[in-house]
Amino acid sequence: MPTSSAAVRTTALRTVALAASVAVLLTAAGCSGSDEGAGGERGAQDLASQTLDWQKCPPPSEAEGGGPAPSPLPGGIAWECAFMDAPLDYAKPDGETIELALIRAKARDPGRRIGSLIFNFGGPGGSGIATLPAAAADYATLHTRYDLVSFDPRGVGRSAAVECEDDKQLDAYFAQDFTPDDAAEEKTYTENLENFAEACEKNSGEQLPYVGTINAARDMDLMRQVLGDDKLYYFGISYGTELGGVYAHLFPKKVGRAVFDAVVDPTKNSEQSSLGQAQGFQLALTNFAQDCVDRGDQCLLPGSTAQEIQNWIIAMLNELDKKPIAGIGDRKLTQSQATNGIAQALYSKEYWELLEQGLDEADGGKGALLLALSDAMNGRSENGHYSNLAAANTAINCVDSKDRWSLPQSEARLPEFRKVSPVFGDYLGWGLMGCSEWPVPGTWNTPAVTAPGAPPIVVIGTTGDPATPYEGARAMAAALGKGVGVEVTFRGEGHGAYNGGNKCVQQTVNAYLLEGKTPAAGTVCQ
Repeated sequence: MPTSSAAVRTTALRTVALAASVAVLLTAAGCSGSDEGAGGERGAQDLASQTLDWQKCPPPSEAEGGGPAPSPLPGGIAWECAFMDAPLDYAKPDGETIELALIRAKARDPGRRIGSLIFNFGGPGGSGIATLPAAAADYATLHTRYDLVSFDPRGVGRSAAVECEDDKQLDAYFAQDFTPDDAAEEKTYTENLENFAEACEKNSGEQLPYVGTINAARDMDLMRQVLGDDKLYYFGISYGTELGGVYAHLFPKKVGRAVFDAVVDPTKNSEQSSLGQAQGFQLALTNFAQDCVDRGDQCLLPGSTAQEIQNWIIAMLNELDKKPIAGIGDRKLTQSQATNGIAQALYSKEYWELLEQGLDEADGGKGALLLALSDAMNGRSENGHYSNLAAANTAINCVDSKDRWSLPQSEARLPEFRKVSPVFGDYLGWGLMGCSEWPVPGTWNTPAVTAPGAPPIVVIGTTGDPATPYEGARAMAAALGKGVGVEVTFRGEGHGAYNGGNKCVQQTVNAYLLEGKTPAAGTVCQ
């Protein structure tokens, strides 16, 4: 959670990284990055007509999270990677350019190919280059008629990555107390935010004004043209729904078929989003605790009611605030990392078992599993290297949002946050300060997503979603406009419905993306 300036706008497919890191309790390989992302100058017309040089994909860079090169898909279809030139500043289309990294797998049935289906898996700050191959099995049906395509948005991974603090500094940063209790801790917290922002400005100052969502949406329209599609076919998850909404607002006539899953509420500012997220994570934790109670003696956690289990978790977190416990190597599990790890596991019901085990082990003084969960959230691999997730997440959020919260302002809002979530309230309330020291001004209070003239866009909300509460889907559908936003409800748990395996959701989306059959507004899956 500390990776975000306000709301934790992350992707359901963070669980891909989680599975990779926790399945072996921490396995990862890595490759060093390069100078990829630097650009030159090209004319605007040249950019739209450029030809991409598709090559065999290398292993993901450290900035993308590391790991092996993507393996061919079933049937032998290889992943291909390329760089696309884009303007650093769209106000100067003939000026300096940057390189954006793309990945694709060509459609399995080229004779029935519709076009390129572009994915953004969220964050902001998540690498599409690393995530799409790991998640491709979920989209096998769509792959029959679409080239599966994703990318590292500007500022992310191989696309002119924002650089801030180094690995050692980030270890200290994420171990800090994100919920200060006294003046001394408040001073340290403020200084750490200032040091982080100064490092970002020192290492990436020239690109910080240009990494926002509006420019990323313009990049997607350039990508559409370069890929040869008349319309944009798009699948956005979590923050990717906000990016998709901004695209639809800017280019309503260029929208083809688009799906928004795990939807960010575009009508809420940073405080409202964070407060809603506190409620969402609290609801997910309550559901997790009730599930544990319902399993009786099989549950490893103490308590005969969901409330008793939550009270026990709160007590454990309070003890960690006083005294961290053994973690991984010489790193200890702090209160902040434990809270972060709990949140990570709540993204998917599939990982409730890991959360239960991690909490049980922490009660016995062993914090490795909760720390591994926290590392997955923060983009840290087992070899100690961080992706640039935290840097990009902060940079994109802070150039998007105008909000700059002071310490007294954040502190004054804590009672409301604590009221809605005794576990996550302090954490998200103090998190409002994430952009307080940022050197670049923000763009909006809330993003414009109205899209008059756009075709129907399918908007999916999950009732138990912790990170993007269910109400956001209805708000997005309404904001897109009458006849544009088509709301679909999934009555279930987790952050993201399609990749969660629900057959009803998958059949609904497949019929829309593959056959153009728009679902009835108000469709419910469970």
